[in-house]
Amino acid sequence: NQPSPNCHLFCEAFRKFLYISKMVAAADSLVWELVKNNNSFMRKKSGKTSRSGSVRFSVERGNLKSLSTYKYSGIANSKTIDISSTDDNRAALTLKTKKAGTSGKSGKATIALNKSFRRTEKTITGQATDNYYRSDLKSAALAKYSAVYRGNRAAKGVKKARAIKRGRA
Repeated sequence: NQPSPNCHLFCEAFRKFLYISKMVAAADSLVWELVKNNNSFMRKKSGKTSRSGSVRFSVERGNLKSLSTYKYSGIANSKTIDISSTDDNRAALTLKTKKAGTSGKSGKATIALNKSFRRTEKTITGQATDNYYRSDLKSAALAKYSAVYRGNRAAKGVKKARAIKRGRA
């Protein structure tokens, strides 16, 4: 009583069918409503007084200001901009592509930012604003690049790290 070769092919095809998972496209606002109160990237910091309240931060990729808001969310928005430092102390600009909704990790385009500061600024502006991608994130992207650039220069030893001010001195 051995199974026929056709049965084996059918079983293998059925097994592949079960493990293929397609992500369903959903509206950005719907995704935000689902993840805004609970997600694994959220960090809540409570204020020292009742008047100051608590602040909600987010550590996901694609969130330029690390704030848990719809505008800066890397999860809920279909178009995101992210600027990060690479292993060799350079910067990289990452954009979500059209395939991001269904393909996950391969749905990102990475652009190396290894030219002079002004040329890199022009690249960021061109990708964010002139390309009709996310013009509302232009200033946040430039601010994040400035911070990454400053940190990379300190890591390379080109410039000394800034001293942290503590209290009144």
